[in-house]
Amino acid sequence: MEMSSTTSAASRIAGASVIVGVYENGKKGLGAENVDDATKGVISRLVRQGDITGKLGSCLTLSPVSGVRAQRVVVVGLGKISKFGVSEFRRAVSAAVKQIKDSKIRDVTCYLNLEPVTGADTYYLARYTAETFGNILYSFSETKSGKKPRAAALRKICIAAASRAEANKALKGAQHGNAIADGMSLAKDLGNLPPNVCTPAYLGRTAQKIARQHKSVTTKVLGEAEIKRLGMGSFLSVTSGTTLPAKLIVMQYKGAGRDNPVVLVGKGITFDAGGISLKPGPGMDEMKFDMCGAASVIATMSVIAQLKLPVNLTVVVPTCENLPSGTATRPGDIVTSMSGKTIEILNTDAEGRLILCDALTYSRRFKPEVIIDVATLTGACVIALGHHRTAVMSRSDELAGQITDAGIAADDRAWHMPLADEYEQQLKSNFADFANVGGRDGGAITAGCFLSKFTEDLNWAHLDIAGTAWKSGKDKGSTGRPVPMLSEFVLRRARAIP
Repeated sequence: MEMSSTTSAASRIAGASVIVGVYENGKKGLGAENVDDATKGVISRLVRQGDITGKLGSCLTLSPVSGVRAQRVVVVGLGKISKFGVSEFRRAVSAAVKQIKDSKIRDVTCYLNLEPVTGADTYYLARYTAETFGNILYSFSETKSGKKPRAAALRKICIAAASRAEANKALKGAQHGNAIADGMSLAKDLGNLPPNVCTPAYLGRTAQKIARQHKSVTTKVLGEAEIKRLGMGSFLSVTSGTTLPAKLIVMQYKGAGRDNPVVLVGKGITFDAGGISLKPGPGMDEMKFDMCGAASVIATMSVIAQLKLPVNLTVVVPTCENLPSGTATRPGDIVTSMSGKTIEILNTDAEGRLILCDALTYSRRFKPEVIIDVATLTGACVIALGHHRTAVMSRSDELAGQITDAGIAADDRAWHMPLADEYEQQLKSNFADFANVGGRDGGAITAGCFLSKFTEDLNWAHLDIAGTAWKSGKDKGSTGRPVPMLSEFVLRRARAIP
């Protein structure tokens, strides 16, 4: 998508469409005020007649409008002016995009960004706008037969700004938002593909494709023989029940010389039947989404490479299937991790931590400044936080705070959960150094405690995205989260936000 910014008045834009807003009390936004003046009160008359209510998310398209150069004017309701925050802003933009997405409109200029929004400045409003356009215009039909739906005609988005200095901030925000939207679309595609297509090898090819697209990125994909030579017995125990070979994907982006990198580790279970600890049948199809951690970190790499940020970023993805068979790992088996620590496997459905622990040990070779693992790890996290916030766990309150702050800024929120020694007691084993599960109580936290045993002396955090990575029901599909939060975190490390 082509992004630009403008300081021109709404009535002077000669494009296909402009988006302006009206509040519930009839007060016109800045863009709507200009259009109203240029058209000798068209919007005011429609407000008096009740055709424009200002109700949040309501939309009316005016075409043609004498006195306005644009072919269409989309008037969107902004709700109560006293409650116009980030959520309301995004709902208003979403409504406008839905209004035009099936039309032949090729370019649009948005004037909603001129409105005062609680908790956001010019840069973030432009970024939210670009992300919202990308999210609403996204569709997935790759695996359907017949004629494919027509792609949206929209190719250019222009963001209104109050001054030239603000226009520069808006353009930067729009460019960042467009890259993040592209990354979210990639993450969604990977998550939405069926598990017979999106295999460990497919994830590897996707990572290699990104390296071909961006010369600053290098990718290597390790096979099972190399994984075995590394001593990753915990990782390999998960893949022993399937015929598809496991892969270890390593991507490196170097934009900051010799600086120690940010390392993102993503769980890549391309299908999780639970192994011998078989999951219930209903809803098992959604276990194709168990690789959304991997999808999100690969997608974040594509965002950072597209923006050419001055930062070093490394992505490590252990990926495999978890299936039952005569060769599958059994409850009661004891495996040796790459770190040398032994693990008693009490539940083969707690497999994500078994592949992540070896990937975290492997990541030490990069001497990470920060290391964050991202995983659809526990159903317990969904019980604790629902589908609204990602869980953050870390031994460092400072790092956890940086991640949750990034989530607030990115409008991709997280919640800092505890990680303490008393929870570790639940992982005790009579036969190994520790067990891979600690019972139902505090299940999300004990999973984090398990991973913490492999991250001593590292500046590490764990993100459990089990509740936020995908939606069920009629809107079933990957959400692309937490790509915005991870991108914001790296953007801040790169000091790339104006």
